[in-house]
Amino acid sequence: MKPRPFIILFFIQLCFVFSLNAQNPDWRNAKNGSSIYTNGYCDQPYVVVLENGKWLCVFTTNEGREGTGGQHIVSCISEDQGKTWSDTVRIESPGKESASWAMPYLTSYGRVFVFYDYNGDKIHQLGDRKNIREDMLGWYCYKYSDDEGISWSKRYRLDVRKTPVDLNNNWSGKVQIMWGIGKPVDVDNGMMFAFTKIGQYSAHNSEGWFFRCDNIHSEKNPQKLKWKMLPEGEYGLKNPSLGPINSEQNIFQLNNGSIYCMYRTISGYPAESYSTDGGKNWTLPQPPEYENGFKLKNPRACPRIWKCKNGKYLFWYHNHGGWNFNSRNPAWISGGIERKGKIIWSQPEILIYEENIDTRMSYPDLIEQDRKYWVSETNKEDARCHAIPDGFFDKIWSQFDRKTVTTESLLGEWSENDLEVGRKLSIPYEDSSQFQTGFTIDFRIELSNLVSGQPVLIVQSKNGKIVELQSGEFGAIQIVINDGNQTTKWNSDPGLIKAFGENCVSVSIDNGSKIIQFVVNGTVCNGRNFRQYGWTHFKPKMEDIDFNNIEIGKFERGQGVNFGTKLTHMRIYNRPLMNSELIGNHRNFLGKELFLNLNSKEN
Repeated sequence: MKPRPFIILFFIQLCFVFSLNAQNPDWRNAKNGSSIYTNGYCDQPYVVVLENGKWLCVFTTNEGREGTGGQHIVSCISEDQGKTWSDTVRIESPGKESASWAMPYLTSYGRVFVFYDYNGDKIHQLGDRKNIREDMLGWYCYKYSDDEGISWSKRYRLDVRKTPVDLNNNWSGKVQIMWGIGKPVDVDNGMMFAFTKIGQYSAHNSEGWFFRCDNIHSEKNPQKLKWKMLPEGEYGLKNPSLGPINSEQNIFQLNNGSIYCMYRTISGYPAESYSTDGGKNWTLPQPPEYENGFKLKNPRACPRIWKCKNGKYLFWYHNHGGWNFNSRNPAWISGGIERKGKIIWSQPEILIYEENIDTRMSYPDLIEQDRKYWVSETNKEDARCHAIPDGFFDKIWSQFDRKTVTTESLLGEWSENDLEVGRKLSIPYEDSSQFQTGFTIDFRIELSNLVSGQPVLIVQSKNGKIVELQSGEFGAIQIVINDGNQTTKWNSDPGLIKAFGENCVSVSIDNGSKIIQFVVNGTVCNGRNFRQYGWTHFKPKMEDIDFNNIEIGKFERGQGVNFGTKLTHMRIYNRPLMNSELIGNHRNFLGKELFLNLNSKEN
C-alpha cells in the first residue's frame, strides 16, 4: 500500500522542524548544557577557576537518592571551559558516615580549600528511629589541595560554637545539625562563608551563621588559620515573622565594603540582610525588592547570589510565592546594581528550563572567565554546565535605564489609524518556522471601563490555531491560546490596567519554556499579593501558528454595553522578547522615567 500524500507531507514537515531545532538549539534548555557528572544523586556542582585557566568542580554525590548511605564529595577538572570533565577524585570516600555539601575556595597562592559537613559523631539513630538521614549531622570540616585536586589533605574540623539553636535541638546540643550552600567569598583581605544551623531534625527551625578567616591568603599552615564565627552573640541571622525556616544563606561583599546576605524562607519570599561591621551584626532580614518596589518571590528553594568582576550582581531564584520545595522550573535571573549601599534588583528573566515542568533544578554556580559567563546547576541527578550567550547579562543590567524600542524580529507594526474596530490585518506568511521560538504581542490600549470580556483582537491561523486577547477581571488583560485540541488561558496581574488613559501591555508566548508572561506599563507580572504566580505554563502547540488573519476588537451589536475598547498601537514579534526589551519599549512610549535612572546617581 502506498503512503497517503498527507502522511508524506506531515513527515516532511516534522523532519524540517527537527532539523530546525538541531540547527538552532535553545541554550536555555537544560538538556543542551554540557554534562559534568550523572549519578543517582548529584548536587551542588561548584566551580573555581585555577590560575592556569582550568576549572575545578566539587560536588556531592551518591549512587542512591539524597540522604542515603554512601554520600560523599568529589572533585573533577575541565580544561575546555566546561565542555568535558576528567574522572572524579574522591575528597571523602563513600562510607557509612556521609560527607556532603562541599564548597570550594581558591586562595591567592593557588591552594583550593573545600568546606563541608561530615558525620564525625557517627549518628544514625534518633530515639527509636533508626537509619535516619545523617548528612546534616555532626561536624563542619575542610580539606585542601595544592595540586589541582589530584590529592587532598587530611580532614580538619572547624570549631562551631554551640548556641541556643543547638542546645534546643533533638540531641540537646551534643550533636549539631547544619549545612551550607554558598561558596566562600573574598571579604576585605580574607575569606568568609555562610552556613545554616538547624534546631529540629531534619531541617526545621533554622538560622544563619558565618565563618570568617582573615589570614587564609597569608598563612599556609592550617593549624594557624584564625577562624571567627559570626554574628556575635547567641542568635543567628533570622526574622521570625518570615517563618521558622531561615536557611541556605549566601553572601558577597558590596563595593562599599558592606556584606550582603540572601537566604530562603517559607514565606513565599527570599530574605536579604546587610552587615556594615564585617558580619558581627546584621539588619533584620526582609524580602528584597525590584527597582519598582515590588517584592521578589521565591519558594523553599536555593536563592543564589553572585558578584561579578564588573562590580554588578546576579540572583538565581524561581519567581513565585510557593512555600514548599516544589516548582523549581524554570530558573529565573535578576541583575543587581548597588546604589547608596543597597542592592536594587532588575525584574526577572528566564535563565534555564527543563522540558518536563515537574523536573526541579537548583544549587547553581556562576563561572566567569575571559569576560564570558557560564552557569552550573543540577536536577539532583545530572550536574550540567551552560554557556551564557555574550551580552545576555548585559541586557539584564541595562534594564534599569533602557528606553529603546526593540526592532529585532519585529514582523509588523500598526498605529491607531490601522487599528479600528473590526479592521483585519495580516503578517505575510513566510514558512512554518516563522514562529518556532514563540511570539510577542506588544500593544497600547485604552479602556473606557474595566468590564471583563471586552474583545481586543483575535488571530485565526490557517491551521486552526487561535489567539484571543480580551479584558479580564479586576483590571487585567487575558490571553486565550488554542491549537485545536488544547486551550490555555492566562491574565495579567489584577489592578495594573487602568480605565481611562493608555496602558502599555505585552504578552509573550515562549515555545521553549512553554511559558506565558505579561508586562504591563513596565511591570513584569509576578502575582504580587494576589496569587502565587504571575506567569504560567501552557500546553497548546503554537510553534507553527501564522498571523494571516488578525481581527481587531469586533463584537456583536446589541450587547447593551459600550465597551469603548481602543487599540492605539501594536507590534508583533516572531520571538518571545526578553522582559528587559519590553520594559524598554514601554519606557520609550511613556516618555518619562518608570524607574530610577541609576546612571545619574552616585553608586
